[in-house]
Amino acid sequence: MTSAGALSDIKVVELGQLLAGPFCGQLLGDMGADVIKVEPPGEGDPMRLWGQGAEKVQWEVIARNKRSVSANLRIPEGQALVRSLIAKADVLIENFKPGTMEKWGLGPDVLHADNPGLIIARMSGYGQTGPYSDRAGFGGIGEAMGGWRYIVGEPDRPPSRMGVSIGDTLTATYGCIGVLSALHVRKNTGKGQVVDAALYESVLQVMEGLVPEYDRTGFIRERSGSILTGIAPSNVYICKDGEYMIGANKDSLWQRLAEAMGQPELGTDPRYATHLARGENQLELDERINAWTKTLTVDDVDALMTHYSIPAGRVYRAPEMLADPHFKAREAIIEVETERFGKLKMQNAFPKLSETPSGVRRPAPSVVGQHNAEVYGEYLGLSEADLAELAAAGAI
Repeated sequence: MTSAGALSDIKVVELGQLLAGPFCGQLLGDMGADVIKVEPPGEGDPMRLWGQGAEKVQWEVIARNKRSVSANLRIPEGQALVRSLIAKADVLIENFKPGTMEKWGLGPDVLHADNPGLIIARMSGYGQTGPYSDRAGFGGIGEAMGGWRYIVGEPDRPPSRMGVSIGDTLTATYGCIGVLSALHVRKNTGKGQVVDAALYESVLQVMEGLVPEYDRTGFIRERSGSILTGIAPSNVYICKDGEYMIGANKDSLWQRLAEAMGQPELGTDPRYATHLARGENQLELDERINAWTKTLTVDDVDALMTHYSIPAGRVYRAPEMLADPHFKAREAIIEVETERFGKLKMQNAFPKLSETPSGVRRPAPSVVGQHNAEVYGEYLGLSEADLAELAAAGAI
């Protein structure tokens, strides 16, 4: 990676563990920020052991572009060390239970006294204020409270979840947006501020019309399986040799799909001709489309959808992503030389910037505190003797 990235002059200290805080750090690091990952001595972030499959490699993605230092935040020596580190930083990321940082003597009032320009991104289940603020919260809890879990799954079954921790990554993304906004403000004022990103509110942001629909009409969205009620046709359909996604939920697109199906008369059929009519007859319409796709292969349907310019696509797993020429052409997946696993394919940095592209500049640190001497020397001027003394005290 030759570009330094858009945030190459920004120093970030990342506290916290697991997903929300670290994913925010990943986003900033991908954009070029110098991210110092602070881990507990010994065991480090539990993310080092997360992932599925025979080998746990999720850490290699979320900890890329970071340097690892160790610090024991539960003792005064470790707290003082981290406070000194934060005093040199532009951004602090933390996702502890509200009140924890204050208990360690690292609350915003203390940190801003040391560093008035510091931007503090705080990610938590329920936010830093309100009657629930002191409750523990994970991504799934935020998904439930924010409305996501209730509407996901089949109507006759309990709520389902996505196969990824969407509540955490949404919160991290909104936290990152907040950091970028605060950096812009700081350019004009010189002052830092606190970014308060709650899991449940991050999920609430993507709930579309769920709240105003109820407020205005009393309508409560329910689980609808693979469809979005009233939006038709937009579903995954069964072919001879697999599954295929078609989204023709617009009058002109539906007319083109009817032509592709060899049934152009359906395009103007009163049961399907308008958005509202298709919504009212959604299940019947999906059955018609499924009956057609079952007679064809995925390749057959894909060729027709391309010819008729209908939004559609194959349902991909990792193998299909790695084989797809479009992924390759856009370098959506790259190969990173990792310290633990050698060459490892993973998603590239995103979004794409034309002048200051993001990217992976360093692999995830393989050892907790791997960069202690480098970072503490560079930021704080600590010597080997200083580090030995801190280690003896259990601070690193």
